[in-house]
Amino acid sequence: MKEILKVENVSIKYITGDFKSIGLKEYIIRRLKGNYTVKEFWANRNITFNLEEGDMLGIIGTNGAGKSTLLKAVSGIMRPSEGTIVRYGTIAALLELGSGFDGDLTVKENAYLRGAMLGYTRKFMDETYEEIIDFAELKEFEDRPFKQLSSGMKSRLAFSIASLVRPDILILDEVLSVGDGAFRKKSEAKMKEIINGGATTILVSHSLNQVRSMCSKILWLHKGRQITFGSDVKKICDDYQSFLDGKLKI
Repeated sequence: MKEILKVENVSIKYITGDFKSIGLKEYIIRRLKGNYTVKEFWANRNITFNLEEGDMLGIIGTNGAGKSTLLKAVSGIMRPSEGTIVRYGTIAALLELGSGFDGDLTVKENAYLRGAMLGYTRKFMDETYEEIIDFAELKEFEDRPFKQLSSGMKSRLAFSIASLVRPDILILDEVLSVGDGAFRKKSEAKMKEIINGGATTILVSHSLNQVRSMCSKILWLHKGRQITFGSDVKKICDDYQSFLDGKLKI
Protein backbone atom coordinates (compact mmCIF):
# COMPACT_ATOMS: atom_id res chain seq x y z
CA MET A 1 0.00 0.00 0.00
CA LYS A 2 1.10 3.57 -0.71
CA GLU A 3 2.15 5.65 2.29
CA ILE A 4 0.13 8.86 2.45
CA LEU A 5 1.03 10.42 5.81
CA LYS A 6 4.19 10.20 7.90
CA VAL A 7 4.47 11.84 11.33
CA GLU A 8 7.90 11.58 12.97
CA ASN A 9 8.77 12.70 16.51
CA VAL A 10 6.36 15.63 16.34
CA SER A 11 6.24 17.98 19.33
CA ILE A 12 4.15 21.15 19.51
CA LYS A 13 4.84 23.93 21.98
CA TYR A 14 2.60 26.83 22.98
CA ILE A 15 4.08 29.97 24.48
CA THR A 16 1.61 31.73 26.77
CA GLY A 17 1.80 35.15 28.37
CA ASP A 18 -0.52 37.90 29.54
CA PHE A 19 0.02 40.35 26.68
CA LYS A 20 -3.60 40.30 25.51
CA SER A 21 -4.99 40.94 28.96
CA ILE A 22 -2.67 43.82 29.89
CA GLY A 23 -2.45 45.71 26.60
CA LEU A 24 0.46 47.10 24.60
CA LYS A 25 1.43 49.97 26.93
CA GLU A 26 1.61 47.80 30.06
CA TYR A 27 3.42 45.10 28.09
CA ILE A 28 6.17 47.55 27.08
CA ILE A 29 6.51 48.86 30.65
CA ARG A 30 6.79 45.33 32.07
CA ARG A 31 9.31 44.33 29.43
CA LEU A 32 11.45 47.35 30.28
CA LYS A 33 11.26 46.49 33.98
CA GLY A 34 11.89 42.81 33.34
CA ASN A 35 8.54 41.82 34.86
CA TYR A 36 6.98 40.25 31.78
CA THR A 37 7.14 36.47 31.75
CA VAL A 38 6.03 33.79 29.35
CA LYS A 39 5.31 30.13 29.96
CA GLU A 40 5.95 27.19 27.68
CA PHE A 41 3.39 24.42 27.34
CA TRP A 42 4.01 21.28 25.30
CA ALA A 43 0.67 20.16 23.84
CA ASN A 44 2.28 17.18 22.07
CA ARG A 45 5.57 15.38 22.71
CA ASN A 46 7.30 12.98 20.32
CA ILE A 47 4.30 11.72 18.35
CA THR A 48 5.15 9.16 15.66
CA PHE A 49 2.85 7.22 13.31
CA ASN A 50 2.27 6.57 9.63
CA LEU A 51 -0.80 5.93 7.51
CA GLU A 52 -1.30 4.26 4.16
CA GLU A 53 -3.95 4.73 1.49
CA GLY A 54 -7.37 3.67 2.73
CA ASP A 55 -6.45 3.61 6.43
CA MET A 56 -8.86 5.04 8.96
CA LEU A 57 -7.11 6.23 12.11
CA GLY A 58 -9.04 6.76 15.32
CA ILE A 59 -7.40 9.12 17.83
CA ILE A 60 -8.54 8.63 21.42
CA GLY A 61 -7.69 10.29 24.72
CA THR A 62 -9.27 12.33 27.47
CA ASN A 63 -9.70 16.11 27.26
CA GLY A 64 -6.33 17.84 27.20
CA ALA A 65 -4.60 14.90 25.51
CA GLY A 66 -3.47 17.05 22.57
CA LYS A 67 -5.73 15.49 19.95
CA SER A 68 -7.03 18.67 18.31
CA THR A 69 -3.58 20.31 18.34
CA LEU A 70 -2.11 17.31 16.54
CA LEU A 71 -4.85 17.47 13.91
CA LYS A 72 -4.09 21.14 13.26
CA ALA A 73 -0.45 20.25 12.64
CA VAL A 74 -1.33 17.33 10.36
CA SER A 75 -3.73 19.53 8.36
CA GLY A 76 -1.09 22.26 7.97
CA ILE A 77 -2.77 24.91 10.14
CA MET A 78 0.11 24.75 12.65
CA ARG A 79 3.79 23.96 12.29
CA PRO A 80 5.39 21.44 14.65
CA SER A 81 7.96 22.89 17.04
CA GLU A 82 10.00 19.73 16.52
CA GLY A 83 9.77 16.75 14.18
CA THR A 84 8.39 16.40 10.67
CA ILE A 85 5.06 15.76 8.96
CA VAL A 86 5.00 14.55 5.35
CA ARG A 87 1.67 14.48 3.49
CA TYR A 88 0.83 13.13 0.04
CA GLY A 89 -2.28 14.38 -1.75
CA THR A 90 -5.11 16.77 -0.92
CA ILE A 91 -6.44 17.32 2.60
CA ALA A 92 -9.90 18.34 3.80
CA ALA A 93 -10.16 19.07 7.53
CA LEU A 94 -13.24 19.57 9.68
CA LEU A 95 -11.77 20.82 12.94
CA GLU A 96 -13.68 23.79 14.32
CA LEU A 97 -17.10 23.41 12.76
CA GLY A 98 -18.34 26.86 13.71
CA SER A 99 -15.39 28.66 12.12
CA GLY A 100 -15.31 29.98 8.58
CA PHE A 101 -18.97 30.98 8.53
CA ASP A 102 -20.60 34.42 8.62
CA GLY A 103 -23.68 34.54 10.84
CA ASP A 104 -25.31 37.36 8.87
CA LEU A 105 -25.07 35.63 5.49
CA THR A 106 -27.65 33.08 4.39
CA VAL A 107 -27.08 29.34 4.63
CA LYS A 108 -26.60 29.18 0.84
CA GLU A 109 -24.11 32.05 0.84
CA ASN A 110 -22.19 30.37 3.64
CA ALA A 111 -22.04 27.10 1.72
CA TYR A 112 -20.29 28.94 -1.11
CA LEU A 113 -18.08 30.81 1.36
CA ARG A 114 -16.92 27.61 3.06
CA GLY A 115 -16.42 25.99 -0.34
CA ALA A 116 -14.18 28.87 -1.42
CA MET A 117 -12.16 28.54 1.80
CA LEU A 118 -11.59 24.87 1.00
CA GLY A 119 -10.40 25.75 -2.50
CA TYR A 120 -13.50 24.68 -4.43
CA THR A 121 -14.24 26.52 -7.67
CA ARG A 122 -17.50 28.37 -8.26
CA LYS A 123 -18.28 25.86 -11.02
CA PHE A 124 -17.80 22.94 -8.61
CA MET A 125 -20.06 24.58 -6.02
CA ASP A 126 -22.73 25.33 -8.64
CA GLU A 127 -22.67 21.67 -9.70
CA THR A 128 -22.72 20.21 -6.19
CA TYR A 129 -24.70 22.75 -4.16
CA GLU A 130 -28.01 20.88 -4.35
CA GLU A 131 -26.31 17.66 -3.29
CA ILE A 132 -24.65 19.49 -0.37
CA ILE A 133 -27.81 21.14 0.90
CA ASP A 134 -29.88 17.96 0.51
CA PHE A 135 -27.35 15.83 2.37
CA ALA A 136 -27.25 18.41 5.20
CA GLU A 137 -31.07 18.35 5.29
CA LEU A 138 -31.19 22.16 5.17
CA LYS A 139 -33.12 22.83 1.94
CA GLU A 140 -35.91 24.69 3.74
CA PHE A 141 -33.35 26.83 5.60
CA GLU A 142 -31.10 27.85 2.68
CA ASP A 143 -32.34 31.47 2.57
CA ARG A 144 -32.25 32.01 6.35
CA PRO A 145 -29.42 33.82 8.17
CA PHE A 146 -26.80 31.28 9.22
CA LYS A 147 -26.88 32.51 12.83
CA GLN A 148 -30.43 31.16 13.18
CA LEU A 149 -29.22 27.56 12.79
CA SER A 150 -28.55 25.29 15.74
CA SER A 151 -24.97 24.10 16.28
CA GLY A 152 -25.96 20.67 14.99
CA MET A 153 -27.35 22.13 11.76
CA LYS A 154 -24.17 24.19 11.24
CA SER A 155 -22.09 21.07 11.73
CA ARG A 156 -24.20 19.14 9.23
CA LEU A 157 -23.56 21.79 6.58
CA ALA A 158 -19.80 21.85 7.27
CA PHE A 159 -19.62 18.06 7.15
CA SER A 160 -21.63 17.88 3.92
CA ILE A 161 -19.37 20.38 2.14
CA ALA A 162 -16.12 18.71 3.18
CA SER A 163 -17.25 15.15 2.52
CA LEU A 164 -18.12 15.85 -1.13
CA VAL A 165 -14.63 16.91 -2.23
CA ARG A 166 -13.19 13.36 -2.37
CA PRO A 167 -9.93 14.27 -0.62
CA ASP A 168 -6.90 12.00 -0.31
CA ILE A 169 -6.87 12.69 3.45
CA LEU A 170 -10.01 13.59 5.41
CA ILE A 171 -9.63 14.85 9.00
CA LEU A 172 -12.62 14.87 11.34
CA ASP A 173 -12.64 16.20 14.90
CA GLU A 174 -15.74 14.95 16.74
CA VAL A 175 -17.82 15.62 13.62
CA LEU A 176 -19.75 12.37 13.67
CA SER A 177 -21.06 13.07 17.17
CA VAL A 178 -23.23 15.99 16.03
CA GLY A 179 -26.85 15.92 14.99
CA ASP A 180 -29.47 13.30 15.75
CA GLY A 181 -29.07 9.55 15.52
CA ALA A 182 -30.33 9.38 11.93
CA PHE A 183 -27.78 11.93 10.71
CA ARG A 184 -24.97 10.20 12.62
CA LYS A 185 -25.79 6.98 10.78
CA LYS A 186 -25.83 8.84 7.47
CA SER A 187 -22.48 10.48 8.30
CA GLU A 188 -20.91 7.14 9.14
CA ALA A 189 -22.23 5.68 5.88
CA LYS A 190 -20.69 8.60 3.97
CA MET A 191 -17.38 8.03 5.76
CA LYS A 192 -17.37 4.36 4.81
CA GLU A 193 -18.12 5.34 1.22
CA ILE A 194 -15.14 7.73 1.19
CA ILE A 195 -12.87 5.14 2.82
CA ASN A 196 -13.93 2.46 0.35
CA GLY A 197 -13.03 4.94 -2.37
CA GLY A 198 -9.43 4.90 -1.11
CA ALA A 199 -9.31 8.02 1.08
CA THR A 200 -7.26 8.02 4.27
CA THR A 201 -9.30 9.29 7.21
CA ILE A 202 -8.36 10.54 10.67
CA LEU A 203 -11.16 10.62 13.22
CA VAL A 204 -11.11 12.04 16.74
CA SER A 205 -14.03 10.58 18.68
CA HIS A 206 -15.05 10.00 22.29
CA SER A 207 -17.22 7.12 21.09
CA LEU A 208 -15.20 3.93 21.47
CA ASN A 209 -17.94 1.97 19.68
CA GLN A 210 -17.53 4.28 16.70
CA VAL A 211 -13.76 3.82 16.70
CA ARG A 212 -14.08 0.03 17.05
CA SER A 213 -16.52 -0.27 14.16
CA MET A 214 -14.90 2.16 11.72
CA CYS A 215 -11.15 2.39 12.31
CA SER A 216 -8.32 0.19 11.04
CA LYS A 217 -5.63 1.90 13.15
CA ILE A 218 -5.68 3.72 16.46
CA LEU A 219 -3.57 6.31 18.29
CA TRP A 220 -3.95 6.82 22.05
CA LEU A 221 -2.75 10.14 23.47
CA HIS A 222 -2.60 11.21 27.11
CA LYS A 223 -1.51 14.66 28.28
CA GLY A 224 0.35 15.19 25.01
CA ARG A 225 2.19 11.87 25.16
CA GLN A 226 1.75 8.94 22.79
CA ILE A 227 0.64 5.91 24.80
CA THR A 228 0.36 3.56 21.85
CA PHE A 229 -0.28 3.34 18.12
CA GLY A 230 -1.24 0.22 16.21
CA SER A 231 -3.75 -1.79 14.21
CA ASP A 232 -5.18 -3.88 17.08
CA VAL A 233 -8.07 -1.47 17.50
CA LYS A 234 -10.15 -3.68 19.77
CA LYS A 235 -7.36 -4.34 22.29
CA ILE A 236 -6.28 -0.70 22.49
CA CYS A 237 -9.91 0.41 22.92
CA ASP A 238 -10.34 -2.19 25.67
CA ASP A 239 -7.14 -0.96 27.38
CA TYR A 240 -8.34 2.64 27.13
CA GLN A 241 -11.71 1.70 28.64
CA SER A 242 -9.89 -0.05 31.49
CA PHE A 243 -7.88 3.15 32.01
CA LEU A 244 -11.09 5.22 32.13
CA ASP A 245 -12.52 2.74 34.65
CA GLY A 246 -9.45 3.11 36.85
CA LYS A 247 -8.35 -0.49 36.29
CA LEU A 248 -5.25 0.34 34.23
CA LYS A 249 -2.42 2.71 35.11
CA ILE A 250 -0.32 4.42 32.43
